Amino acid sequence: MIRKLFATITCLFIVFAVCAQETKEDIKQKQEQLQKEIADLNKTLSQIKSSKKKSLSALALVQKKIAARNELINSISKDLNRLDNTIYLNQVEINHMKLELDSLKANYAKSLVFAYKNRSSYDYLNFIFSATSFNDAVKRIAYLRSYKQYRETQVTTIQKTQDVLQGKIATLTSNKAEKKNALVDQGKQLNVLQEDKKEQSDVLKDLKGQESDVASQIKQNQRDQQKLKSALQAIIKREIAEQQKEAARLKAIEDAKKIAAANNATTSSNNNNSKTNNNSTTSVANTPAKTNRVYSPLESTEEGLTSSLAFENNKGRLPWPVSSGLVTIPFGSYTIPGTKIIGSSDGITISVPVGTSVKSVADGTVSAVFDIGGQQAIVVRHGKYFTCYSNLTSIKVNKGTNVHAGTVLGNADKAADGDGQVTFMVMNGNNYSNPESWLRPR
Repeated sequence: MIRKLFATITCLFIVFAVCAQETKEDIKQKQEQLQKEIADLNKTLSQIKSSKKKSLSALALVQKKIAARNELINSISKDLNRLDNTIYLNQVEINHMKLELDSLKANYAKSLVFAYKNRSSYDYLNFIFSATSFNDAVKRIAYLRSYKQYRETQVTTIQKTQDVLQGKIATLTSNKAEKKNALVDQGKQLNVLQEDKKEQSDVLKDLKGQESDVASQIKQNQRDQQKLKSALQAIIKREIAEQQKEAARLKAIEDAKKIAAANNATTSSNNNNSKTNNNSTTSVANTPAKTNRVYSPLESTEEGLTSSLAFENNKGRLPWPVSSGLVTIPFGSYTIPGTKIIGSSDGITISVPVGTSVKSVADGTVSAVFDIGGQQAIVVRHGKYFTCYSNLTSIKVNKGTNVHAGTVLGNADKAADGDGQVTFMVMNGNNYSNPESWLRPR
């Protein structure tokens, strides 16, 4: 009974140990990622600290660092829970192994007592010769040999069980030491978290002291953004007009072909012309809406429709326009913590080091390169969708340039607060959508 219970506990422990090992690896990997993220944030923050003015970028960095620190502490807590479970199961297995070892030793002791009482050669011979038949005597000899092997097996089993028990005790000791180190690490991270919160408080205090300056910067940004929106609407309107003109030209060509075919056709060829006419209605220029999808005049050509669908199908998986950086101004309405400042944005503003390469997020064609409010901007068309990248310098493309996902468009320029940043927008015609919903999670 004890052996069956021991076997069951051992199987459960093995299953748990495998799962715990996987969980441990996942937890450690997550902790390493978070520690690297925190180190990168500290590096960027130290660059920003060189400025006398505290900026929104500094606030966003500190807040991001606090969030990462909290996540790291939670990860350590998960690791501690895993260690507690491992220690508990190890202790349970050790207790059952001790019971099993005690049982093995008790049985072996009984066999030794029995062997001692029947140690004489006379008893051995008497046991054999008292057999009622030859076959019975052979069975008794086999029994005595088996009994001897059984005692030897008992010794081997006891030794192996003792070795396994010592290994489990060593593992338990290691688990307890690992838990102790994790508790120390958690304590350190909690202390650093308090320092991060104090740093956030200092930045908020400085920003509040500069509230009028920050407010004027935001108002200026919104004025520039309004100018940018007007420019974008004009660009999109122009693109639609050009696309409609092209669609009209293609339709005129198709109509001319139909008229020529009708004038020259015979009775038999009229049937073929009918098929041709039916086929021509399926051209991309007159693509029927087979689904509830709303088609745009910008999709009146095969190229435009293909580009739109490619952009749509990659929603949530598009690469970021910059390889690093932090969103300091989100899409939509936002407030500045610790102040009464309220703003709104039709895109996202990403804080990056000055000179960071800004890349196209998808294949498309450059619709416009222009200057507005002292900052350069680029608009890339992807069928009926448009992406806009502003606050750039060192422009690398021109209007009409075909670009791919990852093509460098320019570099991030300085903002009013001296930090580098780029503003990124996504539009479906004149409708703006949250760019982060199109980009892959970081």
